[in-house]
Order: sequence, then C-alpha cells, then structure tokens
Amino acid sequence: MTDILTTLPALPLLILATSLGIAPVMFLLDDRRAGLRTGLNLSAAALKLALVIWLSWQVGQGTEYGLRFEMLPGLDFALRTDPLAVLFMALSATLWLLTTIYAVGYLEKGPHRSRFFGFFSICVGATVGIAMAGNLFTFLLFYELLTLATYPLVVHRGTAAALKAGRLYLIYTLSGGLMLLVGTLWLSVLAGTTEFVPRGIVADLTADHAGTLQIIFVLLIAGVGVKAALVPLHAWLPISMVAPAPVSALLHAVAVVKAGAFGIMRVVYEVYGIDTAQGLGLTGPLAALAAVTIIYGSIRALGQDDIKRRLAFSTVSQVSYITLGVALASPVAAIGALAHLIHQGLMKITMFMAAGNLAEELHIKKISQMNGVGRLMPGTMLAFSLAALGMIGVPPLAGFISKWYLAAGSLAANEGWVIAVLLGSSLLNAAYFLPILHRAWFLPPSGATDATLPTRPKIGWMMAGPPQGTAALVLVAGVLANAPFSPLEWTRFIVSREYME
Repeated sequence: MTDILTTLPALPLLILATSLGIAPVMFLLDDRRAGLRTGLNLSAAALKLALVIWLSWQVGQGTEYGLRFEMLPGLDFALRTDPLAVLFMALSATLWLLTTIYAVGYLEKGPHRSRFFGFFSICVGATVGIAMAGNLFTFLLFYELLTLATYPLVVHRGTAAALKAGRLYLIYTLSGGLMLLVGTLWLSVLAGTTEFVPRGIVADLTADHAGTLQIIFVLLIAGVGVKAALVPLHAWLPISMVAPAPVSALLHAVAVVKAGAFGIMRVVYEVYGIDTAQGLGLTGPLAALAAVTIIYGSIRALGQDDIKRRLAFSTVSQVSYITLGVALASPVAAIGALAHLIHQGLMKITMFMAAGNLAEELHIKKISQMNGVGRLMPGTMLAFSLAALGMIGVPPLAGFISKWYLAAGSLAANEGWVIAVLLGSSLLNAAYFLPILHRAWFLPPSGATDATLPTRPKIGWMMAGPPQGTAALVLVAGVLANAPFSPLEWTRFIVSREYME
C-alpha cells in the first residue's frame, strides 16, 4: 500500500472544511441572504461528495491520505482515509447533499434557518471527522463535537417538548461520552496507544490484563452504544422525534446512530481485533445484547401510532443488525453488517423525509390518519413503500442483501439461533410496516369517496425529489449489489482487510 500520510495532509482537511468551514458563514447569513446561504450549502455538499468519490477511487487503488500531530504528550490528533472511513464518508456525503436539498425546501418559511444550517454543517463535519479518526482520542473529540452540535437541532422548535427531549438527549449522550473518555484514557495507559489498526492493538496484553481489557471494552461499547441506541441506552431516540424531519433524518441515517454503530466497528475490529475480542469472551454477550435490541425495538414499534416514533423504534431495531453482524465474528456476517450501515441509512432517510412531507403538506403525523395518502401523494408514498419493503427484507431491495449475508454469516459461525432472530424481526417489520402501506394504498381518504377525493397537494421538488432519489438508491443497491464499487463490493474489500491483514 502506498503510504503518503505525511506528504498530502491537505485532503482530509479539505473534506472537513467543506462542512466545518462553511458553518460560521451559515450563522452570519440571515434570511435576507437566503439564496446565497442555499447556494453555499449546496455547493459545499456537492464538493464534499465529489472529493469523497475521487478519494474512494484512490483508496480502492491502495492509496491512503491523512495527517497526524501531537496535541498532548502521548496523544496524537490523527486523521486517515482507510476503506472503512471511506464507506462512512460516502454515506455521509451522499445523504448530506440530499438532506440539504430537502431541508432547504422543508424550512423555506421556518424561523432560525441560519442557526439550523450552521449547526447542521457542524454535525456533518463532526461525522466526517469520526469517519476519518485514526485513533480513539481523535474519535472522541469529534464524537463529543457531534453531541454538542446536534443538541440545538433537537431543540430547534423551542417548544417544551423539544427542550425536554434535548435535555434527555444531552444526559444520555454526555454520559456515553464520559464512559468513552474513561475507557480511552485507561486503554491509553495500559496499551500505550489508542490507534485504529487491523487486528487491533491489545492482543499482546490479554495474558496479563484479561479482566481489565474486558472492563475497558464494556466502557467503550457503552460509550458508543448510547448513540447506537442499544437497549437500555436507547430512550433518548424516540423522544428526540419532536425535532423537524430533516433533523430526524440526520439522527437516524447520517450522523448520530450511525456514529455509534461505526464506533462499535472500530472498537471491535481495530482496537481489540475480532479474534482477541472473541478470545476474551466479549463477542457473545455483545451479540446477545444486539439480538435483544433487535426484537425489543420491533415490538415497541408495533404499538406506536405516531409515524416518526414508529420509525424511531424501527431504527433501534435495525441499527443493531450492524452490531449483531460485527459480534458474530464471521467474515460473511461482517459483510452484512457493513452493508447494512449503508442500506439502513438509505431506507430510513427515505422514510423520514416521506413522513416529513406528509406532516407538512397534509398535516398527517399519525398512522391512523394515513388512509388514502398514496392517492394524494403517490411519489412520496411510493418512496416510503420501497423503503419499508426493503426494511422487511423483500428481494431484490437493499435490506434483503444485508439480511442474506447476516443469515449466511450466522450459519458460518455456527450461531444458528441468529436465523430465528432475523426471521422474527422480519415478521415484526412486516407487522408494523404493511398496515401502513395498506392504509395508504388500499383505503380511501377518511370521509372521502372516489368522487370526492381531496385535491393533491403541490409539493415542491426540493421536498419531493430527495426521498424519491434515496428510494431509487434502495432499489439500485439491491439490484446491482454485485457491481464494482457498490456498497456490498466495498464492504467485501474492507472485510478482507480486517480479517486477512
């Protein structure tokens, strides 16, 4: 592999600057300059996506970029663009562009738009920093920046419910950050480093420090598990659905929960190493916790009439597919986990944007109000339907690909019980998504007949286009799963590196 980490440090900084660099400008541009603010937002998002696409090609050829400097004695600030970082950045950059377009249309007449887009940019910059972090110390810095920058978005509306949700969000996420800090410091003292490297950094310490390493692992997983919404650390997520739809999409598909899941990957694969984690008896309990979270989230979703709360509990369940695949210690399951990082993001952001369209255009926020909405907003509901069917695991959609590899990986790891978890979860997915689709497509609008259907709302392209675009990606990611540079193909590249180097 070509190593040019010291000669081309500008590229990681440029990728960060496309979001962090424009945040101060967003705060300064008031609504009288809304056109300029929108242009800068979209230009920065498009530039980031172009840089990440170019970077993906370079990393695929074996070239990595990065930078490093000592911030504190023995603690380096380190960025690097390894294949796992590129996977997460590709998701973030693609969905940032689409979410920015959606947010501009959604917030067209709303208050505090400059503040929103300023913190929105910081959130995306923090997410990219998490992706490129070369060690736990750098990861922690961006992880906490993400927490602080997301809070103003959660409380954006300023209502009593929003402020309550924001307080709970801070309690959970700052507590998680504290556990991550303690685990990082302890590991640094014990191992002398917190670098992310394939196969991990603690293998040589297991003979003398097995118990200590187990405790540190619990601290680290709990720290990132808060954002990954592992039970019982998940309560902040459904309550945070009082935030505007673009924020909900950001929390579930681009930034917060994905940062937690990504952190679990880094800890298991590149701090401990999958073989060491398995040898210390850590992967079994982690798999069990993920399985409990998968079933629990699905059961709770069944009882929710509020659309966004049902989607939130669905996220609690679906994100733990990633943790389960990591913990199975099987290369095939790891492919499923990594692919689901992308696939779940595409499916869930589609559903939240669609839910936002229903709320803004038809004032529909509850499932019991969704009768006939497919006739009134066919494009929005077609996008929602594709994503919902993907979540259930209907072939050839993206969700089916993830579940196929997770199931095959569980058999390869001699963990057949996982098949029951996946089947049970899929049945529960069907139980809470199919009634929505039935209401939307097969029942007339409440109080209406075919002769008296309400007029279809005229939804702008900035709100209609993004969910339809992400729904198309849900289909393409499944149908073309085996194509070069598909999410699945890239995950195979990552897994070969993590398991074979």
